[in-house]
Parts: sequence; C-alpha cells; structure tokens
Amino acid sequence: MVDLQKLLLNAQKSAPLNKNFFKRLKKNQYRWLDDTVHALHEEVFEEINCLECANCCRSLGPRITDKDIERLSQALRMKPSKVIDDYLRIDEDNDYVFKSMPCPFLCDDNYCSVYASRPIACREYPHTDRTKFYQIANLTIKNSETCPAVYEILERLRDEL
Repeated sequence: MVDLQKLLLNAQKSAPLNKNFFKRLKKNQYRWLDDTVHALHEEVFEEINCLECANCCRSLGPRITDKDIERLSQALRMKPSKVIDDYLRIDEDNDYVFKSMPCPFLCDDNYCSVYASRPIACREYPHTDRTKFYQIANLTIKNSETCPAVYEILERLRDEL
C-alpha cells in the first residue's frame, strides 16, 4: 500500500529540485525530454498498479467537458441534465466538476464504474505520456504530490540528466 502522507512530504521536498531541473533544460533538449519521460512512463507503470492507490480519484476533481457529460449520460443511461444535476457543480472557473470527492464513480475496490466512459481529464492523467512535456512542468511537479508514479518518474528523470 502506498503511504500517501510520505509521498506528499517527499514530493514537496523534491519540488525545488524538480523546478530547478526544468529551468536548466534547454530548447534543444525538449525532444530528449519527451523520449525519456515516455520511456520512464512505460517503465514506472510496469511497476506501479494504480488500483492499489487511486489517490487521483480520491483527491483530484477533474474538469468535466460537454463531451464527457455526453459519454457519461450514455454509460449511465441518463439524460445529460440528470448527470449534471446528480453529479456535477460549476466551480470558480465556470467549469463542471464533481460535486464531491472522492469521485462518485470510484468503487470500493478502486475500480472505476464508468471506466470506458470516464472524463478526458481522467483518461489523460497523469499526463506523463504526452508530447511537449516541458509545457506541463509545474503541473507535473504538483501531480507528484498525488501520484506515486509521477513522483517516481521525476526522481528517475533527474537521475538521467
């Protein structure tokens, strides 16, 4: 089992090192960064089982798009307006988010009851397999406080440079 308190403390302690790492990168290293992070993503996710943690589903409220609402309404066999009424609220940025956390679709065994129809933010999290990774350096550092895989990827990434 993942010690989430220890993860948070370690990630916060590593944050200055990670920020300094991204500051030192030069433009000609961006391709290297993407290739390296993608390889580390594959390597780390071979070792870490998200179902043992599900901290992202317990603590991060994803932005829900109109397409997400359509997909969820089909999966739940509900009208989009009912999905909004039952599960969503509008946040301070005027975006739809879940009314409460943990995610209302997170099951006791850490499986997602709407996995095939989950929101795009959930599908893409933790974003360590995207291109132009340098563009989300600050988000990645923040995600390392929530996701053990992101923390480990950043630790290994600093070791590579």
